[in-house]
Amino acid sequence: MLKIDELKFDDRGLIPAIVVDADSKKVLTLAYMNRDSLQISMEKGLTCFWSRSRQELWLKGETSGNYQHIVSITADCDKDALVVLVRKDGPACHLGTDSCFSFPLYSGPEAEPFTYEGLMELLQGRKDSPKEGSYTTYLFEKGIDKILKKVGEESTEVIIAGKAGDRRETIYEIADLAYHVMVLMCEMGISLDEVKDELASRHVIDHKVKQEKMT
Repeated sequence: MLKIDELKFDDRGLIPAIVVDADSKKVLTLAYMNRDSLQISMEKGLTCFWSRSRQELWLKGETSGNYQHIVSITADCDKDALVVLVRKDGPACHLGTDSCFSFPLYSGPEAEPFTYEGLMELLQGRKDSPKEGSYTTYLFEKGIDKILKKVGEESTEVIIAGKAGDRRETIYEIADLAYHVMVLMCEMGISLDEVKDELASRHVIDHKVKQEKMT
């Protein structure tokens, strides 16, 4: 295990810290730490950085509530950069986006693999920056009633396909339903993490149900 004294801080006493979501592996932000902020991060288990603009320590989430809980901190081979794996309580960026890296500059021939996080980011982008001709933008412009109506319609389509035993059609309709539910989530400000946390708590309920059936 490395010690802080073995790290190579630059002439300003700083070391770059690449913050990565521990679950999605998405890069959230690039910040800087000094010895004090790194020590605080390790003691609290929360990311603490050195603000170059304000010239002061900055505990991420102290004012916004969007804390980043540290899973691990790893130095590179030259010991002059860090990767910080975290689980976050909210948006990583001060703009309210999931990641600070939200402005595409170049896309190569190899498409990025699909992720729910990527789709949520796209949907939020359509909400924040409407695009003419976009179906997603259309839904947001029509508002909550239209979105809820579509969720209801797609739920019915899933039921019909499932009742017919059509596996392929059911998958297709589930995908439609998932998309419209995620539009609803964006409209209501519900994050994927909040849904994940709710699902993670269900095993306790499921355990209680099993216990009740046994008694």
